[in-house]
Amino acid sequence: MKITSRFTVAVQTLLVIDRFSQTTKVTSDFIASSVQVNPVVIRRTLQSLKAAGIVEVKAGCGGASLCRDPRSVTLYDVYRAVDAVEGAEGELFHFHEHPNPACPVGRNIHGVLDPHLAAAQRAMEGELKKVTLYDLAGELREAESETASKAQ
Repeated sequence: MKITSRFTVAVQTLLVIDRFSQTTKVTSDFIASSVQVNPVVIRRTLQSLKAAGIVEVKAGCGGASLCRDPRSVTLYDVYRAVDAVEGAEGELFHFHEHPNPACPVGRNIHGVLDPHLAAAQRAMEGELKKVTLYDLAGELREAESETASKAQ
């Protein structure tokens, strides 16, 4: 199982916007310099986040800003905005399409495995729903302070 890097790129994108938007025009180039990816990747990420109602993006070099309170944006919201769009119904696990109905394993695999996969997905989503962008921004400020004090 692997959630694509779009999720972590999106989380870092949102944290960059949160951290710098009050003092700096946060463009895709600016965000890309933090994430160290091509600005095109950031523009695609911003499109997904905009479609989900999480960010606002001004055309040209206007920059990006949050359009929701960071306390109301969970990691689950970000996951749904950028990673869950590929599954037919946002399913984390993609099951192979046609197990052999003539085989006793193939005939019964969905009934045996699907409930466990659904439970795993619910658990992961439950954890993502517990963490907000505000929480992460606070942890980031603490990490910055620790780094600064170690440097002195």
